[in-house]
Amino acid sequence: MDWSRFAQQMASMARDLLAQESVNATLARITASATELVDGCDAAGILVLHDTKVETLAPTHRLVTDSDLLQQQLGEGPCFDTAHRSQGERIFRIADLTGEHQRWPAFAPQAHALGVGSMMGFLLFTDDEEFGALNLYSRKPGAFTEASELAGWMLASHAAVAFSSARTHAQMEHAVATRHVIGEAMGILMGSRPLTEDEAFNVLRRYSQESNIKLREVACLVCEQGSLY
Repeated sequence: MDWSRFAQQMASMARDLLAQESVNATLARITASATELVDGCDAAGILVLHDTKVETLAPTHRLVTDSDLLQQQLGEGPCFDTAHRSQGERIFRIADLTGEHQRWPAFAPQAHALGVGSMMGFLLFTDDEEFGALNLYSRKPGAFTEASELAGWMLASHAAVAFSSARTHAQMEHAVATRHVIGEAMGILMGSRPLTEDEAFNVLRRYSQESNIKLREVACLVCEQGSLY
């Protein structure tokens, strides 16, 4: 591998990741970068584990989705293990899936039948958060080398920071939008009744609690209907 060229590509990719306009766009750029920058990578995706339910994000090929779904159905597999926080393994590299029948007796043969030859996975994390696993696939056994693993690890490290930044930005935008719609709803209530700001907010909060509806949704209801009743 030409590491000098790879370093330039990584620098360009890092800038590109931070320039994405949404979390989904950031994730799509991460997985696309894996197929572009990591030798042997035919497909990539991000697996997030919610208890025993698997969510596949930004897959570059159906092979990724099929493999993740298979792991969910069987309750075993390398990506499933890596994304599970109770597991200590943060990186895995499987040279030949046909040799993993003892570790994953159900998954290994079925994944091979899907067309998976070799795999790598990297836990996406920052110092205080874990997000899931970046998983790389090749149709050929032995496609991933130590150099591929190092390249994938460097990509995953950049990806975790970019993912964290994108999520934080999205959360801030959502918070600002929520404050705006709540303020608008309070203004509508104050205009229709002799209420102070605190009283108008308490009306929204009380309706939210009694109806088991999120405060933002209650505010949207007021903005759409002009009242709560």
